[in-house]
Amino acid sequence: MTGSWRDLEAIPEGTGPCAVTIGNFDGVHLGHRRILRSVAETARAGAMTSVALTFDPHPLRIVAPDQAPEALTSIGQRIELIREQGIDRVAVLPFTAELSRLSPEEFAGRVLVSKLAAKHVTVGENFRFGRGQTGNAATLKSLGARLGFEVVLAGTVTVGDRAVSSTRVRRLVRQGRIDRAAVLLGRVFSLRGPIVRGEGIGSRRTVPTLNLAPESEVLPADGVYVTATLLPGEDRCRESVTNVGMRPTFDGRRRTVETYLLGSLECGPPDAIELRFLRKIRDERRFPSAESLRSQIRDDIEVAQRYFRRSGILSAQSSSVH
Repeated sequence: MTGSWRDLEAIPEGTGPCAVTIGNFDGVHLGHRRILRSVAETARAGAMTSVALTFDPHPLRIVAPDQAPEALTSIGQRIELIREQGIDRVAVLPFTAELSRLSPEEFAGRVLVSKLAAKHVTVGENFRFGRGQTGNAATLKSLGARLGFEVVLAGTVTVGDRAVSSTRVRRLVRQGRIDRAAVLLGRVFSLRGPIVRGEGIGSRRTVPTLNLAPESEVLPADGVYVTATLLPGEDRCRESVTNVGMRPTFDGRRRTVETYLLGSLECGPPDAIELRFLRKIRDERRFPSAESLRSQIRDDIEVAQRYFRRSGILSAQSSSVH
């Protein structure tokens, strides 16, 4: 992928000097965005390359699997969101058992100095690195003084007197509070992935839908949402209504993400889509019959149409919050 390196060996010889920030950046929320933009500005001012160094999978998947958080964004989406903040390159290190055994000194020497020729490194105040997470921001500052790079600690971004964090965003999304999650993200929450074959229930008994297989792991709470759907090759989102849940009316056995486009598809079903969640309409519930569910879907569509008329524009023409 343009603008990214997917392992250490992919980083060309002679790269640098670089201004670097290190983190998981899951969700690329307001706090991440501020750090990324600051690093991009520092790099431009100092004629350096700006680099965001991240990991895939999340380090906890290797060192403490039972504590690993579910991902808000796939690695591909994360790279795109990071690059949108002005970062020149995203270095994605495959987090392996071998990498986890590097001491803080070895990590700084091999990765930051030898590979990236880092001259400026920005991290959060709670940054931990190296074998057993024995290194912290103070360790990095000490290593920087010895190895020739400056270390800057990023301040905390708060919303509602509380720190913005990926953990907080995950909780809001899972609660279906996508409007609040959007405030912390600085953009609407979205899912992307391939379209997969469903069981045909919608086409036969309610309305035809596109069935999304999300690339990321965190899903909104079960329910019906006003969404905007972006199809491959298009720069304009389409109005849509999306159901997340188990389809209890039909005794569903697995959670699905099904989207009904309010307009017609000219070229047949797409291979993949991106769904941008704008507003929750209602919780998912069991209906006594397919006909009563169809009636409710008509009501849901009217709610979505009123939303789009009232907004005056498709709110998801960009991923920014309106």
